[in-house]
Amino acid sequence: MTTLARHLATIDLLRSRPFPVASGRSDVGESGPGFHTAELSTSEGFWDDRSRMEIVAAQFEAEREALALLLSERWGEPQVFGLYSLFVRSVEDGEEIPEPWQVLGNSVPDVHLWRVDGLWVALGISKWDTELPYQLLAVVTETDPP
Repeated sequence: MTTLARHLATIDLLRSRPFPVASGRSDVGESGPGFHTAELSTSEGFWDDRSRMEIVAAQFEAEREALALLLSERWGEPQVFGLYSLFVRSVEDGEEIPEPWQVLGNSVPDVHLWRVDGLWVALGISKWDTELPYQLLAVVTETDPP
């Protein structure tokens, strides 16, 4: 099975799963009341050598775009939703942002977002800090973006 086919299967699995009562790790990422997050791909870390960061970032962007194209064939064009304002609202204003949007706002600059069968499906690239790896994330949630 190709990488993109595995990603699609993971997203379909998340859409079919019930949401748990309590937050915690799942077999593919994190889940909690009203959301599932899957870590579709994770790069190497950049602790000792940051020379490849731009190349890896471009690879992750290309992977997200290819997956978004496949999802767009199913569900139409996504919204591109910037998340930086969530970080600002949380940190500077002390606003309580609901999950999974709080965590996404801390590490994902923007997501490709679809509304499908009463759920939100989002794709984003997470990067917590300079030396930490990139992650391609898929999120399925019933919680509207704030």
